[in-house]
Amino acid sequence: MRDQLKGRTIFITGAGGVLGSTYVRRMLAQGARIAASDLPGRRAEALQEAHAGNPDFRYYDLDVADEAQVSEIFARILKDGWQPNVVLNNAAITGELLMGAGQPFPDFADLKLADWEKTLRTNLTGPFMIARQMDRDIVGKWPVALINVASMYALNGAHHRIYDGMPFKNFSAYGVTKAGIHGLTVWLAGYWAARGATVNTIAPGAVFNGHSDEFQRRVGELIMLNRMAEPDEIADAMLFLASEQAGYMTGQLVNVDGGFSGW
Repeated sequence: MRDQLKGRTIFITGAGGVLGSTYVRRMLAQGARIAASDLPGRRAEALQEAHAGNPDFRYYDLDVADEAQVSEIFARILKDGWQPNVVLNNAAITGELLMGAGQPFPDFADLKLADWEKTLRTNLTGPFMIARQMDRDIVGKWPVALINVASMYALNGAHHRIYDGMPFKNFSAYGVTKAGIHGLTVWLAGYWAARGATVNTIAPGAVFNGHSDEFQRRVGELIMLNRMAEPDEIADAMLFLASEQAGYMTGQLVNVDGGFSGW
């Protein structure tokens, strides 16, 4: 469907990652205006370079764990003349992000409280602060859709053996925060319903991002479709959730995991 998102102004956190950047590219192609945000750095620079000169793309530095920055983000976008009617809570600390930063993956018994709390701050408190700022600045002023991004591990336990010998691991704080994300969704869905806002969760499955053949084999054995997802396959579902066609959906968890959660 062409122009599926025409007339939509979409604000995305964590827009520089493999999924975030795919959402940006696909949503722009479908007629949306995109206000993208991420931490300053290489990912943010690549995102801005990819869409330089596109009048439907704007970029904002944002650390979702910083309350002061979050408190100003919608005011900044509004001041620039755009009114977001879709928000994607996409920013998160993931195992692959930690691997890229060269950080170790300790055993559970050795996990530092500071690292646990940092993950909760980014992955769960950050989305809460984004939603709270939406409540203050935009909810009730025009129809709004919030999409919270969870994971295949939100409501399913991690299969730890598939990470044996791999350069990254699944870590406890990730799954905990992704379960909490859907709790935020269902609470907000009822709270905002009378004010013209919908809230849903998307739970992506295992997304290919340069993984080794061995890791793909191990993960594929756990998935009905026997393979990892391509980023565009997750984006296909996200496009629907961000569109007007999803206007009668709220409080829902949409699994896009190749059947992982159906076994």
